[in-house]
Amino acid sequence: MTKLLISLLLFSNLVLAADQPGSQDLPVLPRFPHAQIVYSVSTPDAERTYPQSAIRRISNQLRIEQPVEVAGLLTALTYQLPAGHAASEAFSAARKALLAGGAEPLYWCEGRDCGSSSQWANAIFGNAQLYGPDDQQAYLLVRLASPRHNSLLALYGITRGNRRAYLHVEQLDSSSSIAELLPTPATLLRELKSSAVLRLPGLPQVPDARWVEVLARTLKLDSTLPVTLSGAGAAAWREALLGQGINASRLLPGDSTAAGLQLEIRR
Repeated sequence: MTKLLISLLLFSNLVLAADQPGSQDLPVLPRFPHAQIVYSVSTPDAERTYPQSAIRRISNQLRIEQPVEVAGLLTALTYQLPAGHAASEAFSAARKALLAGGAEPLYWCEGRDCGSSSQWANAIFGNAQLYGPDDQQAYLLVRLASPRHNSLLALYGITRGNRRAYLHVEQLDSSSSIAELLPTPATLLRELKSSAVLRLPGLPQVPDARWVEVLARTLKLDSTLPVTLSGAGAAAWREALLGQGINASRLLPGDSTAAGLQLEIRR
């Protein structure tokens, strides 16, 4: 009887640990060790609104200051993380993997800065399983590297009150160009301070006026932060940023071989 009970428990654990049938990882994102896919869906003509701001419901209306509205092929996965691991671990590992692969950060928030977890779970992702304490959430929106420049990837991590942790991942291959999308200055500053380096491999040697404005606003959020500019067009970008009022002492030249433009905190 005891052996039978143990066998049933082991079988039950294996069943619980199995991925949802037919699901598979996204090629651009490695799986967190021992995480299991508990939700998976693929839709060829989905419409999604991805925020580039905190979200709140005011007077029963969802408020998103900077919505990104896209349509196209959607692949969505929800991973349940192994016991003892917080969503922040998987979120951080996924963020670093995406950026190392050339993805461009568009928006990043953590904790209460993201707004209401209930709204993220239900209104944005349509998955009530993702609801948890507001201070235990994190969200990242990136544009994938070439040749997937018209693809967005959204990450949402949450550790629920019962300590179960989930990482939700969505890749949307847009049916139209999303080249006009720009990151928020606060997101670029958060990435620069977190990693001590901000890599923008897709930027051209000749400064783009819209990007110059975003980078200038980024640097003005911390007026004491000195950076090194690297890349073949770094000198031109430096002149453009000086024209936006950034102090010359904060912008030093770096390695000219870096891809695109790279900003690194000068220690």
